[in-house]
Amino acid sequence: MQKLYSNSSEQTIEIAKEFAKTLKCGDIILLEGDLGAGKTIFTKGIVSALSNGKEIAISPTFVILNIYNTIPEVYHFDLYRIGDISELDAIGFEEYLFGDGISIIEWPSRAEKIFPNSAIKITIKKINDTKREICIER
Repeated sequence: MQKLYSNSSEQTIEIAKEFAKTLKCGDIILLEGDLGAGKTIFTKGIVSALSNGKEIAISPTFVILNIYNTIPEVYHFDLYRIGDISELDAIGFEEYLFGDGISIIEWPSRAEKIFPNSAIKITIKKINDTKREICIER
């Protein structure tokens, strides 16, 4: 497990940009953390890195899925508001998850799906208003 520390949103984005350099097609990233911990900020860094700054990630809380025109494509899921697992089936969740892009799932514990052991788990812990601990488990 790798532990990194961030003292600002900008630093979290930079950490995520560096992390993005290690990603490949088919990677699945499970992002855990309390509300406001920085999951979407981390995703912004990944999307920015993979699009050379041309795409800006926003939270898909109300739409469940955002797709970003990056190389490879990024499928950004936010499962916080799903009421039933069938909502994921309706949007083709598994096709995205096991497709050629990179899947980023915020709140993966809200789904009863079993993610593969190869999924990368990232936990962001809020230490105070600005400081975060970012744990990356491969």
